[in-house]
Amino acid sequence: MTPGDSPAPAAGSEAVRHTYDRIADHFARTRAHPWPEVESFLADRPANGLGTGVDVGCGNGRHLEPLADLVDRAVGADVSRAVLWTAVDRVGDREDVTLLQADAGRLPLATDTAELGLYVATLHHLPGRERRLSSLDELARVLGADGRALVSAWSTTHDRFDRTEGFDTTVDWTLPDGERVGRFYHVYDPAEFERDLADSALGVERTFVSSGNCYARVSG
Repeated sequence: MTPGDSPAPAAGSEAVRHTYDRIADHFARTRAHPWPEVESFLADRPANGLGTGVDVGCGNGRHLEPLADLVDRAVGADVSRAVLWTAVDRVGDREDVTLLQADAGRLPLATDTAELGLYVATLHHLPGRERRLSSLDELARVLGADGRALVSAWSTTHDRFDRTEGFDTTVDWTLPDGERVGRFYHVYDPAEFERDLADSALGVERTFVSSGNCYARVSG
């Protein structure tokens, strides 16, 4: 399997792409298992009969694998081609999985295509509220009328933070040779996360906080 191309990433995505291209191999080795919150969300979905699922910001495919088990076709999208190659190593022998290089705000899927979606640990990497809202609207666009998705973002409730309002920051990723690569984050406070969801085209079924992250179960 070879990662496919989509429209060029938006200008603001280039820094995110460059960062993850640089750390892709080491990052993938540290991301072995699906998050429990993702497993719980997927466990609540029908075991079969779903057409298309999409994993926005799929990374090395750790959440794409269980998603693909529930749908006829799973699409993994990530802005970093280097990260997508690590997903090839993990899911490349599956004929029901397609990997595409794509910006979260410009998904290469038709409107009302997906019945199941994941947008996990990616929203917080997009600089600027406008871009984050645009990506939420894009998720709403591709979800079908009965589609459901799980959205997550890093939260001020994490024990490493002592702030109560959302803020922008840079968190270093340290490579094995000691090189540090800065990663942009917008760390959400829970009320802000709920506001952004409310201002998007998504329908919000439930929001909650778990393991230092904000989560939302949403519809198209």
